[in-house]
Amino acid sequence: MSELPEPDRVEGAPHPRETERLFGQAAAEAAFLDAHASSRLHHAWLLTGPRGVGKATFAWRAARFLLAGGPDTEGSAGGLFGEAPAPAATLDIAPGHPVARRVLALSEPRLFLLRRGPTEKGDSLSAQIRVEDTRGLKGFFQLSAADGGRRVVIVDAADEMNPAAANAILKVLEEPPKGAVMLLVSHQPSRLLPTIRSRCRELRLAPLGPADMAAALAQAGTETESPARLAELAGGSVGEAIRLANLDGLALYERLVALYRPRLDRPGAIALAESVAGRGNEPRLDLLLGLVSQLLARAARTGLGNPPPEAAPGEAALLARLAPGAAAARAWAEAQGTLGARARHGRAVNLDPAALILDMLLRIDQSAAELAAP
Repeated sequence: MSELPEPDRVEGAPHPRETERLFGQAAAEAAFLDAHASSRLHHAWLLTGPRGVGKATFAWRAARFLLAGGPDTEGSAGGLFGEAPAPAATLDIAPGHPVARRVLALSEPRLFLLRRGPTEKGDSLSAQIRVEDTRGLKGFFQLSAADGGRRVVIVDAADEMNPAAANAILKVLEEPPKGAVMLLVSHQPSRLLPTIRSRCRELRLAPLGPADMAAALAQAGTETESPARLAELAGGSVGEAIRLANLDGLALYERLVALYRPRLDRPGAIALAESVAGRGNEPRLDLLLGLVSQLLARAARTGLGNPPPEAAPGEAALLARLAPGAAAARAWAEAQGTLGARARHGRAVNLDPAALILDMLLRIDQSAAELAAP
């Protein structure tokens, strides 16, 4: 397992347990701290929101906070007259705290991390969290603890549990051990068992704005000159923004937008299609397919009277021309679904990537000619 990539790490970014600060989620952090301070800390928290907005980072921060003993993270006995310490204003604990060091090294005995493990052959990661991955939970909860039995379980991501693993977690949620707190990261909570959702308190994390995005990217070692456009194109997701930055996604989207001013630049379309073809270009191909889908979705929004902030030079004018009203918005929404299905089919049957992209661009041009404002 040590030779396999960590399944809960975004490529090119620090692991959530290595991330000290969480940006843009003050409301979620305040809600958790309020529950902790008022002795109403639920035994299970379902951390939801778009992928990449900091749910896993929040889980690791909450785990460190709870295992370090809450606000008394420096070992203080209280105030001058022995009164209880004031409620914590943040989930921060000192980086040199023993808990912080053990969590970073994955050696904290009071923390159980449930995530996808290796396949039976051990040469790759499983596509799901299997029941075999949960079998250590029983022994984990039976261990004694000097702090009165505090235990924390992080499940990342709960959406990846197969039915047997989900049922194993449900049993823990139905009869939670004393002092146990479950932190379930979920990108698509609708995929979870209703009984799991009903036994958790949901805490939704929001997409990041440009300022928080810039700060989060700087912390991750990813610099950008256009944080507002990157935040817009990434949907407020730091993970997606890192992927866009690593693959030069802003420039790719700018090329896509420029193709349709005013009609399709066919030589440019061919060059763009060929730029993501060939062995080793699969990540950029997947990114471009996603950006094409985004362009259509943003056109639909514009036609409904809700134009998005500009993510590329000239995009606002293009979207206004493509989607002058509700009828065009519906057409672009349908095109997004149709072209998305064609792209998935094309990838499944190993269609030539350049031909797949060029076909999509031509179909968009044909629809644009029919729908664009005169």
